[in-house]
Amino acid sequence: MGMMQDEGFLPGRADAPESYDWREHGAVTPVKDQGQCGSCWAFSTIVNIEGQYFLKNKELVTFSEQELVDCDKASDEGCNGGLMQNAFKFLETTGFELESDYKYTARDGKCHSTDYKSQGTVASWKMLSRDEKEIAATLAETGPLSAAVNASWFQMYMGGIMNPYICNPKKLDHGIALVGYGEESGKPYWIIKNSWNSSWGEKGYCRLHRGSGKCGINTNVCTATLA
Repeated sequence: MGMMQDEGFLPGRADAPESYDWREHGAVTPVKDQGQCGSCWAFSTIVNIEGQYFLKNKELVTFSEQELVDCDKASDEGCNGGLMQNAFKFLETTGFELESDYKYTARDGKCHSTDYKSQGTVASWKMLSRDEKEIAATLAETGPLSAAVNASWFQMYMGGIMNPYICNPKKLDHGIALVGYGEESGKPYWIIKNSWNSSWGEKGYCRLHRGSGKCGINTNVCTATLA
């Protein structure tokens, strides 16, 4: 509860919209493809950065995941995995760069961050509470959020609202982004942007049941503020 108070709104407040989709408000870039590289954490981080940049500058720009894969080696492991929180810390000093400059290769490489111009830095970042009403209110107010999930059911997902009976919330193994939420036939859901290209799921997205902590979706949600 204390986490959000500095922004002056109450957890799960009544005036949060019933549904919200940042794709409809211009804050989400096209779905990307991480390929055969365990870089989901970098993609999750960059969705948040792209959204924050859009809200700050009213311009949607695609930023580089490869920079994080190649350069954020102190605390993350490139194609062998990493954490969005560590990536935010890295971007506080190094800054993020254009995807068109620092292109994605889907493999670990030498760091080239000094070759390109930084487009901005992270001023701070924070974890959100596990209250899904509060997460939804924050998403509607502040943009797409980085999150982690147990993605054991993702391989089989074809569409609709995913609500697996058994999905261990402690086995977080995949970084994704929450870009919206809604309800269909009385079933509340999160809109998740994945990084398995647009042929997966619902054009690269999936909907996951909201309100039950399904697959640990509410346990590792974070967001950055840009400098």
